[in-house]
Amino acid sequence: MKKFILAVVVAMFTTLSFAGSSPDYVFLVPQKPGGGTSVWAQIVATELEKYLDRKITIKHIPGARDIPGFNKWHNDLQHKDHYIMVSHGGNGVAFLQENVDYNYADYESVGLMNLNIIMGIHNDADENNPSLAAGSGMVPEAFAMALLICGPDRTLLQYITCFKEQVTWVKGMSSGERRLAWKRGELTATRENPAAFKKHVMPAVESKQSRVWMHHGILNASQGTHSDDPNYPGLQLEILFEEKWGVAPSGEFYNAYKLVKSFRDGLQKALWVRKGNPNLEALREALLLMSVDEESMANIRKKVGDYQWLIGEQGNQQRDTLMTFITREALETLITFNKEALGLHSVYKAHIIPGYPLVTN
Repeated sequence: MKKFILAVVVAMFTTLSFAGSSPDYVFLVPQKPGGGTSVWAQIVATELEKYLDRKITIKHIPGARDIPGFNKWHNDLQHKDHYIMVSHGGNGVAFLQENVDYNYADYESVGLMNLNIIMGIHNDADENNPSLAAGSGMVPEAFAMALLICGPDRTLLQYITCFKEQVTWVKGMSSGERRLAWKRGELTATRENPAAFKKHVMPAVESKQSRVWMHHGILNASQGTHSDDPNYPGLQLEILFEEKWGVAPSGEFYNAYKLVKSFRDGLQKALWVRKGNPNLEALREALLLMSVDEESMANIRKKVGDYQWLIGEQGNQQRDTLMTFITREALETLITFNKEALGLHSVYKAHIIPGYPLVTN
């Protein structure tokens, strides 16, 4: 009888404890497991939950160009306060050039990692005639290759013509397919975020089969500039361009490149919650504690690289600064190049230009 009563008491206590507990946090990733953002989310979740009062689970909602997952969170899930949106740079590119439901201005930044995207190329490849898997997330790479291969002082039409003549832009590949095609040598160039680059590209670099080709630099949002990545020094597009052509890149085509790479890489890996989320400060505090814990940061650096965290209002400020980069000329150049050179469905969205509707006349 005593054992029965004890079992009942334990069961009642357990039930009450779980009934009053908060649900696990959910990192919502808008892509399939194994993608670059999924890998990053798991790395960060493993360290971040050490400083929280509950676990973090990963939920994947994949879809075309990783837009449906973000739209789903915006429309249906952001008001579930334990849901945290994990966005990536492709979402930033889509915001510029596609009709999407989400809008970064509507959210609060928990924090973001100021990242970079790195390109690799096989050692036996011709840098002036590369092949790369197509996709909306690859737009900054297309602009970078057009600049580096085609040179300065060209019109938009000349850049479009040159790109189509020099670059093999292979459509229809998933992330897994393009990685396999690159490893087989069917594609000569590839690009990845830092964590995925270490995993998928660096083994080929270390075996001398391939090399780091170039990167886009680290965004200094307050200055509107990019600096060289200390993880891959001397290989920023601007540095390589000036070494090859003797002048710094400039002009409307270069401004469009700066716009799209800034939105892609400046928002490359970010954590968002709705405005008014009661968990915001606890999440920001945990991220801050993680960022100053040497063991946690060593674990992240080992898998991702040494990149700066922008936490809380710093993330909001980065987002706000990025919005000022949008000009009518840069946006028009981006959309035209996408359509004519890359064959991408793109929409000119005048309403995202600061000052709209005054700038449309």
